[in-house]
Amino acid sequence: MKIIIAPDSFKESLTAKQVCVAIETGMKRVIKHAEYHLIPVADGGEGTVQSLVDATDGKIVNLTVTGPLSAPVQAFYGLLGNNSDTAVIEMAAASGLHHVAEHLRDPKQTSSYGTGELIKAALDNGVSKIIIGLGGSATNDGGIGMLSALGVTFIDKDGNEIEANGDGLQKIHQINIDALDKRLASCEILVACDVDNPLCGERGASHVFGPQKGATKEDIQLLDKALKHYGECIQQQFNIDVLNQAGTGAAGGIGAALIAFTNATLKPGIELVLEAVQLKQCIHDADLVITGEGRIDGQTIYGKTPMGVAKIAKQFDIPVIAVAGCLGDKHQAVYGCGIDAVFAATPGAMTLQQAFANASVNLENVSENIAKLWSIKIN
Repeated sequence: MKIIIAPDSFKESLTAKQVCVAIETGMKRVIKHAEYHLIPVADGGEGTVQSLVDATDGKIVNLTVTGPLSAPVQAFYGLLGNNSDTAVIEMAAASGLHHVAEHLRDPKQTSSYGTGELIKAALDNGVSKIIIGLGGSATNDGGIGMLSALGVTFIDKDGNEIEANGDGLQKIHQINIDALDKRLASCEILVACDVDNPLCGERGASHVFGPQKGATKEDIQLLDKALKHYGECIQQQFNIDVLNQAGTGAAGGIGAALIAFTNATLKPGIELVLEAVQLKQCIHDADLVITGEGRIDGQTIYGKTPMGVAKIAKQFDIPVIAVAGCLGDKHQAVYGCGIDAVFAATPGAMTLQQAFANASVNLENVSENIAKLWSIKIN
């Protein structure tokens, strides 16, 4: 019997790899001699680097980069194993909102420069492919900070270099790419992007994501106008339309920068991750698939890890069981999307901290119960 265990992390308690191990431990109490395949995955957001590194026996590279407000921050990226020449970057590691104290959050001042430093560091390691997870950013700078770290210069009407942040966008008169890192031209960049927001307008970066980054109503209007000006500059100089493309508003407009100045392709995060861990190649002859995430509810069907795993499993008509720390409202929606049964790991009422502290034991126990039920089926 072949059993695939392919869950996401349980945020704030267990990494995806730890979830895999707990599920396997519980199931082995009952089904001892199955062929277990542990494949930690993620949906392109937080935890993606760790999951892909764990799934491929890769490594984490820690380094100091420039944070959103120019102060040094500790960040990281991943190098995939199995002789891969692929790096994985989470934008939030360098330019995330968690790096900015709440009272200092101002997307006019924050910059994605550190994300560019992560890309440069990965290129220095000789990679030819980079997967970038967007989300959790503190920035609304259209990616000009990132591009500055990679050699692009943004000039104002007086010939001076502007500050590469949200406020600087409105001052751009010319974009000089002469010193843009030449290695980008031959590097495949895949961007995990689960939003289709355009760069500007009511559904654009500033209006939709600006408030959570500290933007006031006045800031939103200013930044939206500045991003439009930036997009027009790109159109005029390079004949590239980033104003009307879906996804260019992702992560404060960094989607526009990646599309315009690199070989980037935007794809749903879960698709990128599952391709990277080669789930389809492993799953085709499995008897059972176990997936899961910290909370399964009505939102799970929108691009979350369990849905991506179930979609592949159902191509081969394989049963799928999902395990979660807890079940939320409308979790039954997953039954119409390829998941056959859902189980909550928490055995009874407890505080959130208790659930976190006992997550591994609870997962082992519920997995043992799942294995007992499965044994009834096969016997």
